[in-house]
Amino acid sequence: MAGVAQVRRVVHSPFFVRLYSTRLLSATADGIFQAALASYVFFSPEKATTPAKTAAALAALLLPYSLAGPFMGVFLDRWRRQRVLVIANAVKIALVLFVAALVLFGSDGAVFFIGAVAALGVNRLFLSALSAALPHLVAETDLVAANALSTTSGSIATIAGAAIGGLIRFGLGSGSATAASIIALSAVVYGASASVAATMNRDLLGPDADELAPARTRPAWHGLGGVARDLVSATRHIMRRPRAAQALGAISAHRFLFGVASLLIILLDRNYFATQGNVNGGMLGLGATLAGVGAGIVVAALITPAATDRWGTTTWITALLLLAAAAIAVFGLPFQRGLLVVGAFLLGVSAQGVKICVDTTLQEQVTDRYRGRVFSVYDMLFNTTYVGAAAVAATVLPKSGKSVTAMACLAGAYALVAMIFAWYSRKSAGTASGQERAAQTTATDRIETRKASSEGSLRP
Repeated sequence: MAGVAQVRRVVHSPFFVRLYSTRLLSATADGIFQAALASYVFFSPEKATTPAKTAAALAALLLPYSLAGPFMGVFLDRWRRQRVLVIANAVKIALVLFVAALVLFGSDGAVFFIGAVAALGVNRLFLSALSAALPHLVAETDLVAANALSTTSGSIATIAGAAIGGLIRFGLGSGSATAASIIALSAVVYGASASVAATMNRDLLGPDADELAPARTRPAWHGLGGVARDLVSATRHIMRRPRAAQALGAISAHRFLFGVASLLIILLDRNYFATQGNVNGGMLGLGATLAGVGAGIVVAALITPAATDRWGTTTWITALLLLAAAAIAVFGLPFQRGLLVVGAFLLGVSAQGVKICVDTTLQEQVTDRYRGRVFSVYDMLFNTTYVGAAAVAATVLPKSGKSVTAMACLAGAYALVAMIFAWYSRKSAGTASGQERAAQTTATDRIETRKASSEGSLRP
C-alpha cells in the first residue's frame, strides 16, 4: 500500500506529469521507428535478409546504448537537461526524416545504418537526461516508485509503438513507401515529445547553478578521460572479487550465445519458415517467438527469488545455463516453428534468471563506492557481447538460418559454460572457505597467545 501511495503522490505532481509525458511520447516514437526499421531490413519482399545485414541491424539497435551510455553524464552535468530533452528530440527528428528519405529511395547500405545508429545514439542522451532530471521533480522518498513507474511505462509505450508500426505495416503493405511513412510518423511523435518538454522552465530539471559552474570550469575531455579511468578501476575491482568476476563471465558468455540464438531465430523466421513472397508469415512467426521470450522473462522474475533462496545463486545460474542447452537441443534442432516458440520461452527463462542472479551477486559483492562504475562495465558487456556474437555468427551461418551443426554447437556451448562456471565457483568457494578458516585459526591463536601471556604475567 505504501508503494501505491507513493505513486499517487508522484502522478499528482504537475511537473512530473510533463516529464512523464515527454518520456512516454518519445518511447512510443522509439517503438514505431524500430518496428519500421525491422520491417524494412528483415521483412521487405524485394530485399534478401542475409546474416551480415541482420547482424548490422542488431548492432545499430544496441551499440549506441552500450558504448555511449557511461559517457553521457559528463555532458548532462554541463548542459541544462530541459534543453537536452528539447534539442535531442529535434536532432532525432532530423535524423529520422533523413533515414525515411533513404528508405523511400530503397537505400539499405552503410549510410542507412549510420543514420539509424546516430538516431538511436542521440536517444541514449535523451534517456540519460530523463533519469538525471527525475530527482529534481520527485521527493527522495518517492524516487523508487517514480523510477519504477517511468521505466515500466516507457517499456510498455515502446511495445505499443512497435504494435502501431506493425499494424500500419500490415494495413498498407510492405513496400519502401510504407516503411518510410511509418518512420515519418515516428518523427511526428518525437515532435510531440519535444513540444511537451518545451513547456518546462529551462532551469527546472537541473543541473543547479552550484553544480553547473564547477562542471563548466573543466574541459569536457577531462570528464571523458575520467570516465575511462573509472571503467578501468571498476574492472580491477571486479577482478579482485572472484564471485563478481565469475558472475560477469557467466552472463557475458550467456549473452554471446543468446546473440547467436537470436540471429538464428530471425533468419529461420524470415528465410526458412516463410517464403520470399510470404513475409507477413515471417513477421507473425517472429512476433510469436518474441512473445515466447517475453513470457519466459516474466516466469523467471516469478520463480528466481524462491529458487535462489532454496539453492543459492551459483546453483541456479548453473541450472539455467543447462536449461538453455536443453531448450536448444530439444526444441531448436527439429527446426519446427511451434517447437521454436517453446524453446524461445525457455531461453527467456534462462536469460532473465541469470541476469537477476548476476545483478544480485554484483550488488552483494561490490562495495558501494564502485557499484555505479561496475554496473557501467556490466551494461557495456551485456550488449557488446550480444552484438559481437551476431557479427561472428553472420560469417558462418547460412542465409536460411537452418544449420544442424550451428544449433548443436550452440547447445553444447551452453552446457560447457555451465560446467566451467560450476567448476570455477566451487574452486573459488573452497579457496574462500580455506582463507576464512585460516583467518579464524590465526585469530584464535592470537587470542590464546594473549591469554597465555596474561596468565604468565599474573604468576608470582
